[in-house]
Amino acid sequence: MQIVSLSLFRFASLRARLWAFAMMGAARPSLARHPDLLFWKLCGSGSGEGFTPLPNTGVYAILAVWPGEDTARRQIETSPLWARYRRVAAEHWTLFLRPISARGEWSGRIPFDAADDSGAGPLAALTRATIRPRKMLRFWQRQPDIGRMIGANEDVLFKIGIGEVPWFQQVTVSVWPDEASMARFARASGPHAEAIRAVRAGHWFSEELYARFRIAGEAGAWEGRSPRIPMEVTP
Repeated sequence: MQIVSLSLFRFASLRARLWAFAMMGAARPSLARHPDLLFWKLCGSGSGEGFTPLPNTGVYAILAVWPGEDTARRQIETSPLWARYRRVAAEHWTLFLRPISARGEWSGRIPFDAADDSGAGPLAALTRATIRPRKMLRFWQRQPDIGRMIGANEDVLFKIGIGEVPWFQQVTVSVWPDEASMARFARASGPHAEAIRAVRAGHWFSEELYARFRIAGEAGAWEGRSPRIPMEVTP
C-alpha cells in the first residue's frame, strides 16, 4: 500500500540555512536516482498559515512517495541524503501518510494512488496549485484571509505552507483530528468558500491537486513535541 512521507527540517544558523537553500538544487540528482522512490518534491516553506507569499528561510521539506510503509521508513532511516539533512537540521519531523483520496495532477502526473479507507482518527489534507501569472495578484489579495481562518481554527492540529516556486507553485498541508472537523472547515462560509468559488469561476490555477491521507505514523519532533499527539515537554 502506497505511503507518502512529508519530512520537515528546521535550520537554525545562517550557515545551516544557506546549506538548505543550496540543497534545493544539489539534492535533486540524489533524489532522481534514489531506490524505491516513486515521486518526490523539494520544497521551501512560507512564514504564515497555509499558502503564503513570504518565505521562511529556516524550514524546508521533502515530500516523497514510496511503495509501502516499511520501505518508506527503512529508506528514510538509512538514506545518506535524509541523514545529511538530519545532521544539519536543528529539528526534523516526518509524517507517514496513506492516500485515501486524490484528484488532479502535480507536474503533469498523478502522484498518489488512493486506497480504500475504513480507518478512523487524524487525517491530513494537501492542496497544491500552480497559479496562473495573470491571476497571481488577485490570488494573493484573498489568501491572507484564508490563512488567518486556518490559523484560528481550533480543530486543526498542524498546518504548514510549503512550495516549489515562490508565489506561483504552492502547497498547504493541514492535520485534523477527524473527518468531521475537516469537513466543517471546508464547508464553512467566509473567505475560504469565497476563494474556492472565485478560483473555479476565474480559472486561477493552471494545475491543481487535492488529496487526503490517513496518518500512518510519524518520526521525530516539531517544536519539541509531536504536533499530532499533545505531550508534555520537559524544559
